[in-house]
Amino acid sequence: MDEPAAGPSFSMPPWIDDLRRLGIGLKNLFGAQLKLAAAEVGLARSGIVMMLFMGLAAITFAVGLGFTLLALAGWGLAQWFGSWAWALAALAGLQVILLLLAILIFRHGMRWLTLPATRAELATLAKQAAAQGRAEGELRANDKG
Repeated sequence: MDEPAAGPSFSMPPWIDDLRRLGIGLKNLFGAQLKLAAAEVGLARSGIVMMLFMGLAAITFAVGLGFTLLALAGWGLAQWFGSWAWALAALAGLQVILLLLAILIFRHGMRWLTLPATRAELATLAKQAAAQGRAEGELRANDKG
């Protein structure tokens, strides 16, 4: 029986197998990290929707609480004045004062949005540049003349 001649056998070095296992381990690690990040993004998306709805609910409940407290204040004033008409007039006056105060503060905030200090600084820079340009123009005219 003739056995086929066995040629040189090729075997992989052991460090190649170590590299392969390292690659598989890194793939598994980063795959898990990506899955975790995707899950957290989904959770964050749900959290944003929940926050918007809860903000709306908080505003609704705050308005209801405000009405309730206003009604209690009106009832207390009615007990104090002995008249619902005077109590409601006092509440209306208080609300007018608070409304005017809110409007004035709002207008003050709107003025801040116009960047008054920045505009004044830019106007000053423009005036200085114009004055410097005039002075340089006069110097050139004197040099030519």
